[in-house]
Amino acid sequence: MKDYYEILGVSRNASLNEIKKSYRKLAIKYHPDKNPNNKKISEEKFKEAAEAYSVLSDNNKRKQYDQFGKTGGTSSSMNMDDIFSNFGDIFSDEFESFTEFNFNTKKKKKNKFRGSNLRIIININIEDIYKGVNKIIKVKRMKVAPGIKFKNCNNCNGTGVVTNITNTFLGRMQTTIQCNFCNGIGKIIKNIPIYANYNGLIQVEELVNIKIPYGVTDGMQLKISGKGNEAPFGGRPGDLIILIKEIPHKKFKREGKNIHYNLYISIPDAILGTIKKIKTLSEVIQIKITSGTQSGNKLQFKGKGLPSISGYEYGNFIININVWIPKKISYEQKKFFEKNKKDENFLPKKNKIKSFFDKVREIFN
Repeated sequence: MKDYYEILGVSRNASLNEIKKSYRKLAIKYHPDKNPNNKKISEEKFKEAAEAYSVLSDNNKRKQYDQFGKTGGTSSSMNMDDIFSNFGDIFSDEFESFTEFNFNTKKKKKNKFRGSNLRIIININIEDIYKGVNKIIKVKRMKVAPGIKFKNCNNCNGTGVVTNITNTFLGRMQTTIQCNFCNGIGKIIKNIPIYANYNGLIQVEELVNIKIPYGVTDGMQLKISGKGNEAPFGGRPGDLIILIKEIPHKKFKREGKNIHYNLYISIPDAILGTIKKIKTLSEVIQIKITSGTQSGNKLQFKGKGLPSISGYEYGNFIININVWIPKKISYEQKKFFEKNKKDENFLPKKNKIKSFFDKVREIFN
């Protein structure tokens, strides 16, 4: 009699998990369905591994085997039905990919049908992104036609699976496969309305309330579960996928959570200074343009930009100063600038800028 530890390829002090793992590998390796060209030997190996596992996985039997080299309850007459019934839970998941067995376990049959997703584009402006918005839109989706009825599939008697039994010298081998007539659902449509498609679905138009949170970005996708197309036979409906499309703003330019605003001022305002009022996304702010302000200067207002979608922080509102240069000037203005063209105060020297603006201010006053 071959040693059970040697059959499973484990040491005599192997843990139960190690024994289970080894048996699972051997069960997959020697299963007859995976060895159609050598079924006789594979069935013997498969049965031998199951007998070894039946002993070594039971504490009492294992102690008796370690002490006496045998057990009172061990028999080499185990058939395939016994193996699947007793140890099916050990390796049923591994066999699921190529065949199914009757392991005498009650598993809830899942509906494999799922409705397709719907995709729509929603255009929103930067004001909506700042505060969030609810949009009510019309969606055309497929739904199960009212009054539709189902009946059990005649091919599988409503089970969704078809069982085949093969007699071998070791006993009967039972395999279960999905019914190809009803695709494993177990039901077929009893009556299809003339206005429905072959799956018993019709197209309807529904109003859907979509809550768009603040802080979303262009290209972001939102999902509303169960608002896609319905599935036949009571399957799970698909989802509604919303693609966010940001409409460019006329005055503001977005950069992440920051908002940029281009402020154009005249040469006199840049030289003399002025007060400007600007409307941000949340309020009207008053800013002071100091005398001698250069084109390209930036004023930054912290926390006046867009919120992050997490809601923990806000970006900044950044004002970019642009000094407007007129294309046409009067004769007197032209003579003034020609006269001062070579004046050192007109040259772009950073340490001389203040004295230059002081001089110009005096001339215009």
